Amino acid sequence: MALVDWTLEARALSRRKADGAWLIREASLLVQPGDRIGVHGESGAGKTVLLRALAALDPLESGSLWWSGEPVSGDALPRYRSRAVYLHQAPALFEGSVEHNLALPFELRVHRGKTFDRERAAALLERLGKPPTFLGKTHGELSGGEAQIAALARALLIDPAVVLLDEPTASLDATSAATVARALRTWVDEAPSARALVCVSHDLAFLGALTERGLRMHGGTLTEQP
Repeated sequence: MALVDWTLEARALSRRKADGAWLIREASLLVQPGDRIGVHGESGAGKTVLLRALAALDPLESGSLWWSGEPVSGDALPRYRSRAVYLHQAPALFEGSVEHNLALPFELRVHRGKTFDRERAAALLERLGKPPTFLGKTHGELSGGEAQIAALARALLIDPAVVLLDEPTASLDATSAATVARALRTWVDEAPSARALVCVSHDLAFLGALTERGLRMHGGTLTEQP
């Protein structure tokens, strides 16, 4: 059996609205290297709340996150958030070129020791369906779909262990979405002992092309998809 470099375990994550209604309720999930997990459900079911909880971005009513058998809290949070990266469906880009946006995370202390590689960035963008000239586009020139692709490339270039994807193809056509599914599959399969993804999407065709395990959110409750 291959050694597992890390595990991400969510134990009974729960969060309420101000009025006491559950956003997510006792959601538990184990993510291991090589996993490609899809989550679907109706709007308001708690899918985005689940991803943000997995990324340790919001306070919880109860429950806990564990990374490789250790609780995620306190001083461990910045390092954890560099390993489990959440990608919003409407990502924010900074003023400047796509290349500038892709290089910015490498200036953060948590990524010290990593270096932005322009050739690697161009190769990743090509896999995502964009030519090398895309690096020179400014943030103001990008469509919604192009902004999603730039943000996805930015997340993958910092080599996270887990990407938590919230409707990553919401602004893409079917052909572009299929290209992104192939690129993400390849990203995991290139390093199956080190990488995984959890993806929320309403696009069942996209999830079918990308993921190997299906989960459903309904009323804040997470269940395995038969």
